[in-house]
Amino acid sequence: MKYNSVFDIIGPVMIGPSSSHTAGAARIGKAARSLFGKEPTWAKIHLYESFSKTYKGHGTDFALAGGLLGFDTDDPRMKDALELAKEQNLKIEFIEDSAAVDHPNTARIIVGNDTESLELVGISIGGGKVEITELNGFELRLSGNHPAILIMHNDRFGAIASVTTILAKYQINIGHMEVNRKDVGKEALMVIEVDQNIDDSILKELDNADHIIQISKIVS
Repeated sequence: MKYNSVFDIIGPVMIGPSSSHTAGAARIGKAARSLFGKEPTWAKIHLYESFSKTYKGHGTDFALAGGLLGFDTDDPRMKDALELAKEQNLKIEFIEDSAAVDHPNTARIIVGNDTESLELVGISIGGGKVEITELNGFELRLSGNHPAILIMHNDRFGAIASVTTILAKYQINIGHMEVNRKDVGKEALMVIEVDQNIDDSILKELDNADHIIQISKIVS
């Protein structure tokens, strides 16, 4: 395994006993909150394999709750996240799921409010690092460790070019990009990891580009 710095070896600054089960879980929860883009009032969290067996003892439950509340991994409020979620009227249900998954540290989060919901699958791959592997039925590969924009769009000629042209205009460098669609000519999902957080004014301009349906973002 290649390490970019000593911090990749010793793990992240965090509250909790395990970088995989606590810091990684918190980042999955926070990614779900960021992509939902508004204050959630409920969440159903399916936990699989190792997450399902040890989530209480390893703090995965409070870490996911803390992420959904927007806490960073080193936030001192993290250990009290379950109680704080109740105080903020965020109802969280944990489900020990026996379905087969590709990675032992897997969580499926369905989060929403009275009118909208979002479904996300995330895995904790070690050292506090995570990958988002599914969003609302679309397969993807998103690290969750870099700023990113996720763009739902119509599968039409020119949709991708309209987005990359705007990013180039503002000198925003793309670190990773992928496009996934369920069928030709239907809805598609564009996932773009970038080197810096993107201003809301740029997101508004992207939202007005050709064939764009919805935009959400993850900040670093």
